[in-house]
This record gives sequence, C-alpha cells and structure tokens, in this order.
Amino acid sequence: MISANDIRKGITFKMDGEVYQVLDFQHVKPGKGAAFVRTKIKNVMTGTIKEVTLNPNEKFPRVHIESKEMQYLYNDGELYYFMDNETFEQLPLTEENVEDAIIYIKENDTAIVRFYEGNPFELIAPNFVELEVTKTEPGIKGDTATGATKPATVETGATVQVPLFVNIGDKIKIDTRTGDYLSRV
Repeated sequence: MISANDIRKGITFKMDGEVYQVLDFQHVKPGKGAAFVRTKIKNVMTGTIKEVTLNPNEKFPRVHIESKEMQYLYNDGELYYFMDNETFEQLPLTEENVEDAIIYIKENDTAIVRFYEGNPFELIAPNFVELEVTKTEPGIKGDTATGATKPATVETGATVQVPLFVNIGDKIKIDTRTGDYLSRV
C-alpha cells in the first residue's frame, strides 16, 4: 500500500479498479484548511489522462509493472513487431502502444516494452538516439542570430529543431524524453 502523501512521479497504483501511473504531482499546504495532493495520472491500459486531488491519508495498492528490453523488427502497416531478445518470440503492438516512442526507433534498435499482468501497454525509447537528417533547409550564410534553429526531419520521420549549421546527411543526437537536439555526431 502506498499513501497519497508518498506519491512520486512514475509510481503506479490501483484506484477504483484501474491502474494509474503518476505523470506529475504537487503537495499543497494551503494556509487555511487541510493539505492535499494534486496529481496528474495516466490510465496505463487506456492511456487516458486525468487530474485528481487526493487526501494525503488515502492509501492505494501499489502495482508491479514489468519492463522488458525488446528489438524492433518491422511495421506491417497496422502493427509494430518487437522480438524478445531471450526467447525470440515476436510481440505485435498497436499504434496506441507505441505512438510516443516509435518516431525515435529504427528497425533493429532496442527499446523497453512495459507490461501489466502480461499485457503490453507502453513502449519507451532509449533516452538518447543518433539519427540521420533526411530533410532540412540549408542554413543561410550570415544568418547567425544567437540560438537560431530550423526544423529537420530525421530518418524515422520525427521532426526536430536543430541549429542552422546542421545539413542533410548529418547524424545528430536527440534526447527522446524531450525531443530536443543535443549535438552532431
């Protein structure tokens, strides 16, 4: 059991028969009245996000989420196929399961698939990936305003804001948690 007072980002718990993951939380102690915990939670199976205010004394059962590193094989148009590196079994995932992370993953790359009671519900890309720029406008000579950026499309289809000196064919390092350009490789 976990009390609402101990809630932190990333913790999973069961409330009203559903499993939720904490996306954000804030402990609030108003000058008048009792303290409370304002949370933003995501239903791990349906993906719906809601904001809930909890009493710090409330208790919820903690839920165990299994994570497994798997290799991305291919997309057949509807499903994305991943292979377990230990058993070599293939696991098909839907667009809903992979939508946030698949834009940073190439075929044969590894990623983390998260399961609840044997059912996959989320794909997590590696924190940092190196991808090749396939489309971007050329930087204009003399256009060197501080911090100027331009959009660039990488080989997986993701669009990232990059500095003006980045060109087509350059490999760049991206932070997948924020979608930010880090450096040229």
